[in-house]
Amino acid sequence: MIVVGGNFSMDPEVREAFLAERHELMRSSRAEDGCLEYTFAPDPLDDGRVVLYERWASQAALDAHLGGISATTTITPTTTSIVIYTVASEHRLR
Repeated sequence: MIVVGGNFSMDPEVREAFLAERHELMRSSRAEDGCLEYTFAPDPLDDGRVVLYERWASQAALDAHLGGISATTTITPTTTSIVIYTVASEHRLR
């Protein structure tokens, strides 16, 4: 399993528009083979920050997703940090 975690900083006045621009990307990504989760979400404690969380069944599924992204955006974050984690095992919390 692959987990992608990220965050984006921006002017608080454009955060809602930034999220709105990504609604279709979230819908289409969730429909892709191997996508287990794909979410851009506003940080509830920082109104100038958006959090990205993705979970993919495999690196191949993520690679296919990355190769097919064609989202059109007009808002560019001031900073972006995205990290890919390869998960060796998992277990439920209780």
